[in-house]
Amino acid sequence: MLFSQFFAPTSRDVPSEAVVISHQLMIRAGMISKTASGIYCWLPLAMRVMEKIIAIVADEQSKIGSQRVLFSTIQPAELWKESGRYDSYGKEMLRIRDRKDGEFLYSPTNEEQATDIFRKYVHSYKYLPLMLYQIHWKFRDEIRPRFGVMRGREFLMKDGYSFARNFAEAQEIYQRVFHSYINTFRRMGLIAIPVQADPGAIGGNMSHEFQILAETGESTLFYDGRLLNASAEEQLSIYAVTDDRYDSQTAPIPKEELMVSKGIEVGHIFYFGTKYSKPLDAYVLDENGNKLYPEMGSYGIGISRLIAAIIESSHDNRGIIWPEAVAPFDVTILNLHQQDEECRDIALKLYQAISSKREVLYDDRSISVGEKLADADLIGIPYQIIVGQKKIREGKVELKNRKTSNVELLSPEEVIKRFTSNGE
Repeated sequence: MLFSQFFAPTSRDVPSEAVVISHQLMIRAGMISKTASGIYCWLPLAMRVMEKIIAIVADEQSKIGSQRVLFSTIQPAELWKESGRYDSYGKEMLRIRDRKDGEFLYSPTNEEQATDIFRKYVHSYKYLPLMLYQIHWKFRDEIRPRFGVMRGREFLMKDGYSFARNFAEAQEIYQRVFHSYINTFRRMGLIAIPVQADPGAIGGNMSHEFQILAETGESTLFYDGRLLNASAEEQLSIYAVTDDRYDSQTAPIPKEELMVSKGIEVGHIFYFGTKYSKPLDAYVLDENGNKLYPEMGSYGIGISRLIAAIIESSHDNRGIIWPEAVAPFDVTILNLHQQDEECRDIALKLYQAISSKREVLYDDRSISVGEKLADADLIGIPYQIIVGQKKIREGKVELKNRKTSNVELLSPEEVIKRFTSNGE
């Protein structure tokens, strides 16, 4: 992609309403544009990151047998009246009436709709267990939207729903999803702390939040340090809670021996039994022809929130530092002297060769050297190939690692080999 043709309206100015660093950097990097309070348009740079995250999430869901669907964003109120949540959910739910005065709502979550799909089409225990998930937009009318997409009203979410024959099967699914989430976040280059959690409005009695460590996080975590190096299987039994749930009487480890960090919640999983299947009369027939109400669970990842959380956990005073797995591009080529024929030739040669194997953003714009370097650091692409007159005369270009700031002097051929043969 040529930067001259790429829509990324970068800015040097920090918007006055942006308090947290992720909000500031997402606006400055040209990733989002505010539509209304807590509602944003997502621009090309952000979409490239979002698509990388979605691909990882979808791949990990497929590995555990969860099948992708797409629920409607508008739901009939009747479903929520059946479950008893229509009145209890609160003002966060956006309620709507159509031209026929029918009652609807904009989806804040989809337990009822998933259960309705189940009761329409699944009638035998032989089809259990069943796991469905979607990646879709939701709306919750937050009383005080803030921190950009971190706590917006409209957000993209992966939400999954499971149906099992009994508690043992439901517990096995829960553990499978738990392990999958650990792997999902690790693939994104993140450390996720699974903490014992309050199920809140979803309901249930087995619940974990997944918190990304970040100095600017809203939550304070108390956790056993073994979590940082434990396998996904081990993490399920290692102690971790948010500060509001810490109890010195029940904690297995003294408070002074626990690690304390700030975290940002990016995922939440719940087991809630028959909380929804029974009120909606969603059952199958067992081997004896009796009604069997499936044991259910719900599993969410905040996709759009995760993008902000990654920035909060990975940035410096110059801009974003994207983990390689979710970076919008693998490499950016900076031609510092666009008017110089030799620099143009070398930069174009690098671009054409590396683009055959990797995603490349070639900054071919006719702007100042300072602006190009500042934009490259702001956008945070993992590797910068810097083409300048002085180094080209020596047969070299600079290869800069955005995360470490380490710079190597290499020939153009060496750089091409680095990114097309062995990679980074």
